[in-house]
Amino acid sequence: MKNKLHALLLALGLLFALPTFTTVGQVAAQGKIAVTERDYQNQEVEMADAFRSEGKIYVVVAVLATIFLGMVIYLIVFERRLSQLERQIKEEESLKKD
Repeated sequence: MKNKLHALLLALGLLFALPTFTTVGQVAAQGKIAVTERDYQNQEVEMADAFRSEGKIYVVVAVLATIFLGMVIYLIVFERRLSQLERQIKEEESLKKD
């Protein structure tokens, strides 16, 4: 269990440590992306508009809701199991004292 946790943390660390790739010419000093006047004038969110026009936004929302619900259910089940183990440990300790 501990090795799996270490492997997962290592994988996440490597994932977030990877450099961000951008197109040539957008990167300014220190790896920052230059902000242009066009960026300030942009009033569109092209990807969201495309998803909305094709009806795929509902699929995106459903997938996100499913992932969130799965995480909540996992945490609830995990908490119940942990509470049960804590009760068992307390009962065993009280039996040893008697």
